[in-house]
Amino acid sequence: MSSTPQPEKLTFQREQRQLMVAFDSGETFRIPFELLRVESPSAEVQGHGDNKPPPVTNKDTVGVERAEPIGHYAVRIVFDDGHDSGYFTWSLLYDLGKNGADRMAAYQARVKAFATGSTV
Repeated sequence: MSSTPQPEKLTFQREQRQLMVAFDSGETFRIPFELLRVESPSAEVQGHGDNKPPPVTNKDTVGVERAEPIGHYAVRIVFDDGHDSGYFTWSLLYDLGKNGADRMAAYQARVKAFATGSTV
């Protein structure tokens, strides 16, 4: 079983509203701040147990104020809307980078389903 690539450099590109992450595997991903915010690993976004909250919406212009390293395994991102809980592990950042388009499409489907009262 291979281990998750480790980030070599995180660059918060504020004007483009994206995080550029370069991994030791040679892969580089650009992750929109919106995707980071709506997929935050915090309980506020992900819920507790089976209790899934409504999807976070209207974050297409969210910014990042700062990021704080958490040991050698994660980063805590402080967004300009006040959200600052949830640790973005290297494996989560890798997943968001590698599967960003699919994750964004799934998020948009959840928003649409919530707005129409259906389930996804």
